Amino acid sequence: MPHVALVGYGRFGRALGTLLEAVGVEHRALDPVADIPQPLRAHSLPELLAGAELVVVAVPVPQMQDVLRALKPHLRPEHLVLDVGSVKVKPVEALTEVLGTQVPWVGTHPLFGPLSLAMAERPMRVVLCPNPLHPEAAPRARRFYEGLGCEVIEQTPEGHDRVMARTHALTFFVAKGMVDSGAAADVPFAPASFKALSRTIETVRADAGHLFNAIQQENPFATEARGRLLAALQGIHRDLQAAPSVEEPRASGIAVPGLEPAAPAPREPREHLDALDRELVELLARREELARRQRRAQASGNEPALFEALLAVRRAWARELGADAQEVEAVFRAVLGSGLR
Repeated sequence: MPHVALVGYGRFGRALGTLLEAVGVEHRALDPVADIPQPLRAHSLPELLAGAELVVVAVPVPQMQDVLRALKPHLRPEHLVLDVGSVKVKPVEALTEVLGTQVPWVGTHPLFGPLSLAMAERPMRVVLCPNPLHPEAAPRARRFYEGLGCEVIEQTPEGHDRVMARTHALTFFVAKGMVDSGAAADVPFAPASFKALSRTIETVRADAGHLFNAIQQENPFATEARGRLLAALQGIHRDLQAAPSVEEPRASGIAVPGLEPAAPAPREPREHLDALDRELVELLARREELARRQRRAQASGNEPALFEALLAVRRAWARELGADAQEVEAVFRAVLGSGLR
């Protein structure tokens, strides 16, 4: 794995540094306003780039061009410059204008953030936009991300931003609308459908709420996507207002346009069990990674006492949920005793 220079040590830069450390990649960081651990801190661009092969620019998109201009005099043709912005058209334009054919570069978007990294969520995916000016840049970037355990998806900057406008930007848009309208406030009871949406809202708020303006304003296709969503919602609103009351006999057969073809067929209990077992395996894999991090970060103490305390807590959780406490304890004796503690 190449030595990495991190330009920018905000929320994502710090999280990426944690990932680099976890897989043993040597790196340094430079950020005039961030609190960087002393062993990783560089005090100047020449110091940051000394010995580095890969330069990751982890700064807000509006600052990208100025940062690249500051970097350019210190870059060499053997460097590879990556951006990690949540949009791609504008960063790639900045990379083309400032670095052009002189220094290899490629636009990338890691589809994970500080929260998902902290929770060891998998798979980690990265969108990579191949650069025709530097055909060798994309394979180098792919090797780097795959070395971190990421799945790599190649896409054009425009194709990436169109997909993000219909997904990333709209998710943030809907989440902010629900937060601002009070719909996401804590309630004493809620249906499962709202709980699922509420988890999405909380993930957006915790992981990247600070990116809201950039995701909406720096993506050239976000305005169109929001307009289409608003038009669709207004149409649904008008249809509901015009529909007869459900108390009227003729209303009993009213369909819900747009929903019937997508209605899933009921699944058999075996299918639900298989799906839950798959989720359990995925959770155990995430737990194993978090346990490894915990062991690296914390010296061992009174292991038998800790083991019994953890089991007691999990028995209490089982009783709260109406599960068999002894069966849950047996499961966690296996989990905790297998090195996943």
